[in-house]
Amino acid sequence: MDRLSEDDRGLLELLAGSANGVSEALLVTRFPIDTMVGLVRERLATTTLERTFIGGKPVEVTRVRITDGGRRALAWTAKNKR
Repeated sequence: MDRLSEDDRGLLELLAGSANGVSEALLVTRFPIDTMVGLVRERLATTTLERTFIGGKPVEVTRVRITDGGRRALAWTAKNKR
């Protein structure tokens, strides 16, 4: 990835501010799904499938977290912003 788009930066900043990551369901209400997929493909973010209970029923939730590479990309973007 040569450059982070505004959506890329926004999503990575959101993930960076969350110690436990953010559910995919929440992210897709704020960002295009292609943005999340692109960051995962570039290894700037990662996904994990978690099982939990909501209302006593088992559900699977995909949690998205920033990687060290994503943190470096954010830092580089902030440093080189003009």
